[in-house]
Amino acid sequence: MSKREFTDTNIDAGFDSDKIIELKNKNEQFFILNGRRKSYHILTYGCQMNEHDSEKISGMLTSIGYEETDDEKDAELVIFNTCLIRENAELKFFGKLGEVKGLKRNKPDMMVAVCGCMMQKDEIREKLLKKFSFVDIVFGTNTIHELPGLIYNVEFKNRKSIDIVENTELIYENMPKQRKFKYKALVNITYGCNNFCTYCVVPYVRGREKSREPEEIINEVKSLAQDGCREVTLLGQNVNSYGSNLEIGFTFAQLLREIDKIEGLERIRFMTSHPKDLTDDLISAIKDCSKVCNHIHLPVQAGSNEVLRKMNRKYTREHYLDLIEKLKKEIPDIAITTDIIVGFPGETEEDFLETVDVVRKVQYDSAFTFLYSMREGTKAALMVDQIPDEVKHERFDRLLEVLYPIVLERNSQCIGKTYPVLVESTSKTSENFLTGRTEHFRLVHFKGSEDLIGSTVNVKITNVKTFHMEGEIIN
Repeated sequence: MSKREFTDTNIDAGFDSDKIIELKNKNEQFFILNGRRKSYHILTYGCQMNEHDSEKISGMLTSIGYEETDDEKDAELVIFNTCLIRENAELKFFGKLGEVKGLKRNKPDMMVAVCGCMMQKDEIREKLLKKFSFVDIVFGTNTIHELPGLIYNVEFKNRKSIDIVENTELIYENMPKQRKFKYKALVNITYGCNNFCTYCVVPYVRGREKSREPEEIINEVKSLAQDGCREVTLLGQNVNSYGSNLEIGFTFAQLLREIDKIEGLERIRFMTSHPKDLTDDLISAIKDCSKVCNHIHLPVQAGSNEVLRKMNRKYTREHYLDLIEKLKKEIPDIAITTDIIVGFPGETEEDFLETVDVVRKVQYDSAFTFLYSMREGTKAALMVDQIPDEVKHERFDRLLEVLYPIVLERNSQCIGKTYPVLVESTSKTSENFLTGRTEHFRLVHFKGSEDLIGSTVNVKITNVKTFHMEGEIIN
């Protein structure tokens, strides 16, 4: 297993090597003999960062002659892109990996690869290699660019390939990507995290925070816009601290203003914001930039100062509520969504009620709510005052009893109003219906033909539910 340390930054990702050529040639021979391309299937767990990593993996596989399939049973290569943030994702992964073991038994030439956050943890990686020895390739969050070489080792040397880098300052630019959607795209602006929230493993599995150079980001977004992309989502564990490690002193607010100038682009989103780094200048940029959506995802996590202190969030409930007041004053139409953790170690009934109080005061448009999940290697996992599961679940249910009526009421205020909606897909639940989002990130279902996917249409809201709205296209 290789564990390498890098010190260079912003390296151009070049894949035109002898190994790549040999892989392409072998895959062309497969096509000639079989009348079809080798296929791959990626199972992605976790956040948008993982989704974007999977787009890079798809891009590399496409560049060496693979085609994507929706069914792992048909694939010559199955890749698991794993998540370590929540226990549920970990359990799903190991369950699915067990199913693929059966597939490989009947199809021994199938390659199985595992990557992502889980592979950065020594104990999980060792468990994988011991109990699931049929896995051919293992790589981490810092070695995605090595995938073609790892495949080469299996294909030409019949050798299991493992490549993990524990931490690196290296950023690979210009990696090939196979975007899931033509009309919208994910764009990394930072990698890693410096916050060390006591419940979170991200700094340990994705490394310390590093920012891409602004010209690299701007050029990528320009290229996307020229390719027909209408909406970009700027990604980072904490986008608000973008530029903190750049010598040129470039801020996230400045980056938004520059991207706002790009022709052809309609919408700019970003994910995720940290309250401690939400500045007045950034609020002004959101207000001033015509393409930046009037929506901010601002995780509160808890409403109790004592719990926030134990989480190492570096802000108080008072500071958070002051930020909300500023946002609503400067941008009255803004939609505010959040993350909330219930049952953090030591959370008292009074602490929980303070979280409920914040929910009532802010009037969130939506919220991702989580039961605290103990993750090995974090400080919170070592805290002695863990909350019993039954208490967590009871508080969780009470929180939703307060939250859901607020969300429904916020949606109800949209009835009768007309909003531009970027059409994303056909509805999974209603025939002849399309689905898309307003700039406020509200999901809308409406009748329409599939040829509207990727375009922006005006939709009048006629009915609302807690998790979506319904409407009709207005010509």
